[in-house]
Amino acid sequence: MDLVLNVADYYVLTPYVYPTSWPEDGALRQIISLLVVTNLGAAVLYLSLGALSYYFIFDHDLMKHPHFLENQVRREIKYALMSLPWINFPTVVLFSAKVRGYSKLYDSISDSPLGWPGLFLSLTFYVFFTDMCFYCIHRILHYKLMYKLFHKPHHMWKIPTPFASQAIHPVDAFLQGLPYHIYPLFFPLHKVLYLLLYVFANIWAVSIHDGDYRIPRGLTAVISGSAHHADHHLFFNYNYGQYFTLWDRLGGSYRHPSGLMGKGPHDLIRKLQAEGKLGGDEIKGKRQVNGHSWGEVTHKED
Repeated sequence: MDLVLNVADYYVLTPYVYPTSWPEDGALRQIISLLVVTNLGAAVLYLSLGALSYYFIFDHDLMKHPHFLENQVRREIKYALMSLPWINFPTVVLFSAKVRGYSKLYDSISDSPLGWPGLFLSLTFYVFFTDMCFYCIHRILHYKLMYKLFHKPHHMWKIPTPFASQAIHPVDAFLQGLPYHIYPLFFPLHKVLYLLLYVFANIWAVSIHDGDYRIPRGLTAVISGSAHHADHHLFFNYNYGQYFTLWDRLGGSYRHPSGLMGKGPHDLIRKLQAEGKLGGDEIKGKRQVNGHSWGEVTHKED
């Protein structure tokens, strides 16, 4: 994060914002700067990625689904933008620790314990570590009290759009993002790679809410994509994983995506269209499609 802060200092903050009496390495100035940069960056990243996915990838037919809420897109964006400052406050504390040298982030390949092989090993281990921790934290958030206090708002979006990726309670979002922050506090990682992986995590979070269920056939059982996460929103106790299905399989929570078996949200919409039932009150309430209840999916606590 100090790379971003250095750029902000050089081009904007030092010449135009702060008085000369405030040194760039001052702790208070760094925290204030990180609050501004992190909040601005998070909002821009969220809105830009969400908009690109919403307009170019998201299947807008999903908005015809009985579970799609009135004014849902606007509500997702509003909820996310209200949550982001609270999400970013504890994140900035961790960023500040890294900026002030309390991490194992390094600047150049020569600083890597194993050189270039170490860079690729850290990439692999980072993804493995964060995916494992994300699964555990996500599953804990589905325990009764944690779900009620923090995670339930995100499951309000049973048919999510890309904008639902950050439409989440601040505590929920911080806990799920914690593995990405704590990794470099304990394990070596290149600073540029850390930033790229941080952006990638945000891109992935948008992608698993985009309603595009296409995955290369050979990877369906390995990669946890939008089709897997769609079932998580609908059925709650399945497919907790972020990137891979490994931890769901080990934890007994894997569910093969309904959308890949002709039983997903798109299939329900096509069925209702064929029956001429879209657009009227008849789509409200409980629906039974292929043996599943689509109108009143209840949360089964772990």
